[in-house]
Amino acid sequence: MGAVRVPLWAICLLRLVLATVYFQEEFLDGERWRNRWVQSTNNSQFGNFRLSSGKFYGHKEKDKGLQTTQNGRFYAISARFKPFSNKGKTLVIQYTVKHEQKMDCGGGYIKVFPADVDQKNLSGKSQYYIMFGPDICGFDIKKIHVILYFKNQYHSNKKPIRCKVDAFTHLYTLILRPDLTYDVKVDGQSIESGSIEYDWNLTSLKKMENSPAESKDWDQAEDSKAQDWEKHFLDASASKPSDWNSELDGDWPGPMLQKPLYQDGLKPEGIDKDMWLHQKMRSTSYLTEYDLSEFENIGAIGLELWQVRSGTIFDNFLITDDEEYAENFGKATWGETKGPEREMDAIQAKEEIRRAQEEEEQEMLAGKFDTRQDFFNRFHKRGEL
Repeated sequence: MGAVRVPLWAICLLRLVLATVYFQEEFLDGERWRNRWVQSTNNSQFGNFRLSSGKFYGHKEKDKGLQTTQNGRFYAISARFKPFSNKGKTLVIQYTVKHEQKMDCGGGYIKVFPADVDQKNLSGKSQYYIMFGPDICGFDIKKIHVILYFKNQYHSNKKPIRCKVDAFTHLYTLILRPDLTYDVKVDGQSIESGSIEYDWNLTSLKKMENSPAESKDWDQAEDSKAQDWEKHFLDASASKPSDWNSELDGDWPGPMLQKPLYQDGLKPEGIDKDMWLHQKMRSTSYLTEYDLSEFENIGAIGLELWQVRSGTIFDNFLITDDEEYAENFGKATWGETKGPEREMDAIQAKEEIRRAQEEEEQEMLAGKFDTRQDFFNRFHKRGEL
């Protein structure tokens, strides 16, 4: 009996069912977004958002997102969703951002908050779990922030991760995995990845701290293991010499066979302490309830940032536990409109050049006419003399 071939659409559907989507926002229902997003009233000077696809776009409706509208303002807005914990699961955070005003100084990042965040009073003082996305200011700051909240402190990725600085829409993706690895993607391509422990200079809570009791356990275990190691290499065929006096000379040690330098990670003189602690950690209940990339009560996503020149558009928000779903969502949104967006921008640029040339020609013609008229006037004045 031959193997049953499963159609591609069925595989995609199964993947969709397996993925958990915690939050997804594309702003496809017009002004109803105001029922889901809460503008902070913490400061009366906070800037306002509007729904817009900008001056150029790939699709007028699909590319509509939250756009900042006022220069030199702080902004604070958020949306709530059903709280969840990402313990033991991959966490994917993704969205698109477009600085069509060609950002000179301002934020394009998002924040993920605990479920108990006060949306009406959202501000720079509101505690968040994750801050992710581009930040641009002058020639020095053109970076992607990846900040994690851990042990009551905020910790930044120590690697400089460069963001896009043009006026087009870009897709930003952050992946945090339960094995303490991470990936930062821009436009679907990985630009930075590695270990959360190393790249944030953090120590996993799942690594047991050495206490005096554990050190004592280590000493006892080392002695026992060292003795067991030695017993494996006694020469059983040898016999005690006839002149050996046990009362004077002690127990006869017996000759040893040649010992290998290493065996199963153990050294001849004992075992490695780090390996022993690791094994003990795995076999006991020393594991803690959470770790570097695990957050117990995720429940809101928002924008809390400053912009000198407004015009940035935020769209296609996604929080899920499935990397493949996020990749497909990115292709179905940003992937479908990125090309037409650039085409529209190129057409507008050519039109602006054409208009500028026409205005310049008109000014030149007007200048020539004025010169001829001036010459005619001077000629007649000379004739009058």
